[in-house]
Amino acid sequence: MRLGACTIIAPMSSQALLVPELPAPPSRGLGIYVHIPFCVRKCAYCDFNTYAGLEALHETYVAALCREITQAAPTHGHRKVDSVFIGGGTPTVLSGSQLARILGALRAGFSMVPDCELTVEANPGATDQSRFRELADLGVNRLSLGAQSFQEAELRFLGRIHGVAELGTAVDAARAAGLQRINLDLIFGLPGQERVAWHRSLDAALALAPEHLSLYSLIVEPETPLAAWVASGRVAAPDDDLAADLYEDARERMAAAGYLHYEIANWVRPPVAGEAVDAWTSPPGASRHNLRYWRNEDYLGFGPGAHSCLHQPAAEGAAHQARRWWNLKSVPEYIRRLGAGQEPEDQSERVVGALAMAESMMLGLRLVREGLSWAAFQRLHGVDARECYAPILAELSEWGMLESSSSALRLSAKGVPLGNQIFSRFLP
Repeated sequence: MRLGACTIIAPMSSQALLVPELPAPPSRGLGIYVHIPFCVRKCAYCDFNTYAGLEALHETYVAALCREITQAAPTHGHRKVDSVFIGGGTPTVLSGSQLARILGALRAGFSMVPDCELTVEANPGATDQSRFRELADLGVNRLSLGAQSFQEAELRFLGRIHGVAELGTAVDAARAAGLQRINLDLIFGLPGQERVAWHRSLDAALALAPEHLSLYSLIVEPETPLAAWVASGRVAAPDDDLAADLYEDARERMAAAGYLHYEIANWVRPPVAGEAVDAWTSPPGASRHNLRYWRNEDYLGFGPGAHSCLHQPAAEGAAHQARRWWNLKSVPEYIRRLGAGQEPEDQSERVVGALAMAESMMLGLRLVREGLSWAAFQRLHGVDARECYAPILAELSEWGMLESSSSALRLSAKGVPLGNQIFSRFLP
């Protein structure tokens, strides 16, 4: 394969692989995810643990959720929480007072830093300026709107409850309410999607000047209406080659608009247009909460189906291990267990050894600017990634898929579209 224009990781001697004494690890922070499993209507492509028509459970659910948060606080409340993400579902189907109780439980039980990033997801068709003002009054400082498309036919196909006109209205209303950090989600790669339609959606989204954009390729998830439509022949399967072309189109358009690509599916607008940002860091405005996932850091999840992960960094003579666990999915059973004073945990696993290291590599390489930190990998696993993966790194570098600095490893521009194939190389 012809080498791309990138810094190649040359074969290194064992002496060159020695790293300097690492600084003491920083105080380990914590992120919190809160799941709201309710929607006005379930979309045909969605396999999240969400349900429509459960309005009668909203109040008892909030009580159970607050109880789970309160139960966890004695064990984890001393950790500094720097990000909270309230997602779903559609969190804004809850009342302002219900959301206030959830945030009150979090603030009472956990040590939230003064500049904690507090994100709430919202549906453009189920929120108005008064609801946005409620969110701002509650301390929400980041809003994620599920736009998905700026094409009416595509919105109907996806089963969204909003139209194109409501997207601009929602953004304007959110800004007027004081919410100045806005993310828009868009989906591409729909069956039969025309390239020009995707370009129009991108251009319409960019015209609203959101601070952040997340672009996701449509995946046909099992046991969804979309999967049944594809299986029956009612709808054609998404075209992977077309999706790849649409992704490349998005990279070009986003760059031309001045947005910085910092994670495979995520872009951020610099606070000041044209402002220089270090090429090897995630820029200001990047989602602090999602960076925690990609850096393989600690997080807690509350609510039915929510996942948590806590790491125990490698110590002298002991391997790193992570404990991952997740709650049961049933909303009524979740409410029943918490009401009975029981834990909602369903299953757990311990991630150790080669699999734990592979996860760090795959997650870190999703960060297309900052990449995988050599020092962070060694602090967590007690070994040097350059030694563990020397043959793989040499081969991928020879093909022009990777580039490195003295502090980090990342995908090259050529490697970004082939991320999934590259990540699989690190699996044991």
